[in-house]
Amino acid sequence: MLNVRMNNSKITVYVVSCWIFAAFGGLMFGYDIGISGGVSAMDDFLIKFFPHVYQTKLHAKENNYCKYDNWLLQLFTSSLYISALFASFFASKAATKLGRRTTILIASIFFIVGAVLSAAAKNKLMLILGRVLFGIGVGFGNETVPLFLTEVAPIQHRGAVNIMFQLFVTIGIFVANLVNYGTSMIHPYGWRISLGFAAIPAVILFIGSFVITDTPTSLIECGNEEQGKSTLVKIRGVSDVEAEYKEIVAACEQAKQVKQQSLKNLLKPASIPPLVIGVLLQVFQQFTGINAIMFYAPVLFQTMGFKANASLLSSVITGIVNVGSTFVSIYLVDKVGRRKLLLQACCQMLISQLAIGAILVKSLSETGTLNRTLAAIVVLLVCTYVMSFAWSWGPLGWLIPSETFPLETRTTGFAFAVSTNMLFTSIIAQLFLTMLCTMKAYIFFFFSGWIVVMGLFVYFFLPETKGVPIDSMVERVWMQHPIWKRLF
Repeated sequence: MLNVRMNNSKITVYVVSCWIFAAFGGLMFGYDIGISGGVSAMDDFLIKFFPHVYQTKLHAKENNYCKYDNWLLQLFTSSLYISALFASFFASKAATKLGRRTTILIASIFFIVGAVLSAAAKNKLMLILGRVLFGIGVGFGNETVPLFLTEVAPIQHRGAVNIMFQLFVTIGIFVANLVNYGTSMIHPYGWRISLGFAAIPAVILFIGSFVITDTPTSLIECGNEEQGKSTLVKIRGVSDVEAEYKEIVAACEQAKQVKQQSLKNLLKPASIPPLVIGVLLQVFQQFTGINAIMFYAPVLFQTMGFKANASLLSSVITGIVNVGSTFVSIYLVDKVGRRKLLLQACCQMLISQLAIGAILVKSLSETGTLNRTLAAIVVLLVCTYVMSFAWSWGPLGWLIPSETFPLETRTTGFAFAVSTNMLFTSIIAQLFLTMLCTMKAYIFFFFSGWIVVMGLFVYFFLPETKGVPIDSMVERVWMQHPIWKRLF
């Protein structure tokens, strides 16, 4: 046991292992975000499943912005998020009835089966089915892991612990970019290796689900009060947990009285602010344009004139920036708070997007390429953009909804947030290449407009939640906010 004392709790080796194993659910999500765009840009993959796209790509005079515009190719990416959307609601019920730990186990099984089927795909049907199964795993994992991390974290480090989910998402993206860079040189089955490697972290998550404990809140919610208390002692590393235990029991008792109508309760005053904020944060997170860049970074860099391997290498660079910047969020989120990180990032992302758009409008014709200097500047601007997202809207989009709902609507409310994320992720995945073809470089101005809107939303509607116990949000946050207090 580590002797790091934290306000009636210690960081123990066991609780850290619980955080790490659970966070592998985020690594799976990130690996898929990173792997999809790289695989979609591999010639061997296109020849087997999308020969028309491959032939279009070969045309020297083909429009730079339109050579990958194919709805089936986009369905390869978006099908995962469509299935994750629906799966998140089943995951919400599973997390409540079966517990957070069992739901994570279920997610790992779907991850493994989906990875194997995708890697072994002989036709489009097998390929898409593998993606759908993987998507169910994403739905279950993204619903449960942030809740798990929030509920097992000590209050003074709740933000940093929850951001481990996003940290592992960024690590997954980075690993996927490295894998794609290596497998792009392995012909003709490099894409199979890229998709199949998803089984490795899935197996780690599967094993980890037998190592981690369920959360005290989940155990008490299911009627196992003694086990819940002993688990609380175990994860806090101290015996004096009576105050926190009583707070959890009281929240569970209150939740039990209204749980049968959890959907209806989402419309009650205590749940409306976190519901509105949780849903809109997911919409805004996608309309920053981040997944458009992360899904299709290799494709995007090829559009800018980079050769295939150079484009994959550029996406590896952005992956490194993504991982490193997430550590900034872990360090700052419980020090400076959520609002300041979000507002600062809006300014930085806006400048980066506008600059990228301006360079491409002026210098990238439909059939030309950027010169080396401008291409390097664009990569630098993309890194600046990814950097600001990684310490703000990426991790906080998951943290804030997971910590603000009252217990009686926590899993259902968070399911709405997760499903909204999956819905708009699938929309962006399905439409981005078509939008790129239609809007060309002006697509960056489109996303810039959304960044302005989200910045205004944070400024006027989002309260600061750092240091507030998750079961005291109503009294200490919503009832004190100049706008939201009008509901009470």
